[in-house]
Formats: sequence, structure tokens, C-alpha cells
Amino acid sequence: MSNSVPVITLDGPSGVGKGTIAWHLATKLGWHLLDSGALYRLLALASKQQQVALDDEQGLAQLASQMDVSFRSGDESCPVYPLLNGVAVGDEIRNENCGNRASQIARYPGVRSALLGLQHGFVSLPGLVADGRDMGTVVFPQAELKIFLSASPEARAQRRYKQLRDKGIDASLPRLSREIVERDERDRNRAIAPLIPASDAIDIDTTTLDIEGVLARVMAAVQQRGL
Repeated sequence: MSNSVPVITLDGPSGVGKGTIAWHLATKLGWHLLDSGALYRLLALASKQQQVALDDEQGLAQLASQMDVSFRSGDESCPVYPLLNGVAVGDEIRNENCGNRASQIARYPGVRSALLGLQHGFVSLPGLVADGRDMGTVVFPQAELKIFLSASPEARAQRRYKQLRDKGIDASLPRLSREIVERDERDRNRAIAPLIPASDAIDIDTTTLDIEGVLARVMAAVQQRGL
């Protein structure tokens, strides 16, 4: 990782619009994009394929260090297309089951350590926009700008429900709401890299904002920092 390459981090729980905002921001700036959450989902999928148990921290860490991961640039509806061992697996890692597996896997220090070098490898000129849950606190603590996006659980469940239905995927709003609350609880209370804003992060509540409103606030912060 080079100190001469600027980094902007966008952290927050699922359903706050991190991926969409990160894609818009990276596109406007002409920078690279890292969807760190996809790395954990890719590991969740790989662990299922390789039959590595979710409580096998050593096995999961070893699998993480061996994964062949790459991304192709996408669009607003799908900011990045992840590839696992050269195979596009975007649809497979975006379901709720995979998301829940990823949340369980992310609590292990060995897994997070194994993925840290992989994440640092995405830093390259002219700059990087990194989207995740601990980008500003753990992965890129020296980032030039740190944004933390938040929203009410109800708003996030509604967004996820609409997203799934628009894709023709059957979904239960009560179940989505319950899973979001449970995932938040796990992410905020895990011993390693809990989901918290960096002390110098700018907090933006997206509950009542549309994409343009959130992006306008983020771009104002980018311009203020001269990035």
C-alpha cells in the first residue's frame, strides 16, 4: 500500500447505499473501487463450495489466503462484478443466506488478517474508494476522507425488499427486518473490528435521503478536502 495514493472510505451497515454511493463517487473521480463486503461474501461462497465449516477459523483463514478474486467494473444497479477463481458469481453472493454466512465469518481475527493484504492490494493511482464496515477504522486508518453512512433498520429493510423484488426474487419483509437487526448486533459487538464510525469520520444519515442527496453531501466533503 502506498502512502502517495489517496483513499476515501465509506463504512456502514448493510442497506445504507454504500455500494451505490461508492460506485458513483469512484466513477466521478475516475478512481478504483473496492467492495470489501464482497470479499467476505466470496469467502462465504467458497467455504460452502469447499465444505469448510463456519466454525473452522483456521480453515477459513487458509481458504481466504488462497482465493483467486478479481472484480469487473459494473453499473449503478451492480457496481462491481466479482469473480471467484475466474467465474462470475455476483448473483450467488448477493442472496441473504450468503450475507448471513459472511457476517458470521467476519468475526474471526484470522480471516480478517488473511484478507487485509488482499484489500491493501487494491490501492493504486489515481486513488481508491473503499466500501465496507471497517475500512476507515482498521483497513485504511490513514485515509484522506472517511464517510460513515447510517439509516434506520426499517428503511434499510424496505430498500432491500424492493431490490430483491425488482430482481424477481421472492422476499419476506419481516424476515429481512429481523436479519438486519441480528446482523447489526453481530457486527457491532464482535471483538475484532466492530462496526463503528472512525473518530474522524463524517456521519451521514441516509434514512430520508435519495442517492442524489447522499452523493451531494459526500462530494461536498470530497471538494472540501481537495481530493
